[in-house]
Amino acid sequence: MRSKPIYVEIDMMTDLEKLWTYTQTPKLHEQWDLRFSEITYLPREKGDDDQHFLYRTRIGFGLAIAGTGVSKATNPSSKEERTSTLSFGSEQAISLISKGGGYWKYRTNGDMVTFVTQYNYQTRFGLLGRWLDRLLFRPLFGYATAWSFDMLRIWLEKSIPPIVSLQRAVIHYFSVGMLTLLWLFEGIVPKLLYPQAGELAIVQQTGWFAGWEGQVLQLLGYGEIIFGLTAALLHRRKELYGLQIILLFALTMAAFIRNPELLLAPFNPLTLSVPMIGFCLLAGWSSRDLPKAGRCKRKM
Repeated sequence: MRSKPIYVEIDMMTDLEKLWTYTQTPKLHEQWDLRFSEITYLPREKGDDDQHFLYRTRIGFGLAIAGTGVSKATNPSSKEERTSTLSFGSEQAISLISKGGGYWKYRTNGDMVTFVTQYNYQTRFGLLGRWLDRLLFRPLFGYATAWSFDMLRIWLEKSIPPIVSLQRAVIHYFSVGMLTLLWLFEGIVPKLLYPQAGELAIVQQTGWFAGWEGQVLQLLGYGEIIFGLTAALLHRRKELYGLQIILLFALTMAAFIRNPELLLAPFNPLTLSVPMIGFCLLAGWSSRDLPKAGRCKRKM
């Protein structure tokens, strides 16, 4: 069972020398590359072209994977094309990767620089490790590489540091996740599962759908489910958040106009709409210059 190498390619509006610096300097490299938490270059012997280094990747729960590597640059002074080869490995028993290797290639392309990587590795734990790598680890590793490359592009093109991109990403995906959960909850629980708990009475009090309140409430529930899933799939579309705010405002005002006493209830449409509008504003704001793995080419 042979796995395909991971391949990632992206064009950046920068110059080759600057890109080389940001990828070959450990303190800069570890800021944008999600695959490594720490990179330390070891002293190089005189006349030795190989650069030995140590790396460490935090994987959560207080655990970290540590390993060693060797990189070597070819044509490091070229203004047109450069290559940096790499071999790496870890002797830790918990590391899925035992050893691997690959390259980085830098190629000028008009006003841009094309940055390419391809790498592969061997796994531990026999057949189980190979299947775990194929089904989960390798796709995640490839995605993290592509996402990191685009985060580097944003840093070089727009001077937005990786830490800012990461903070925006956390805010954005948390807000999108909360919006999706709230839309799904509102569509499923009070409208489809337990309409008698209060939602049906609100629709009946409007007087707009005499005899059809139950069916209208079900349609509204399915609509909110679809809307929540659509909002998650199209979370980078800023106009979608404006549409959500308008819809939330309209639904809330319609309920209060027909039944002003709802404002006195401890849990009323306002207590849900205001937080959702807040999440819409946060998600829309944080979608600016958000790294995207899909901007990278993943096949040769």
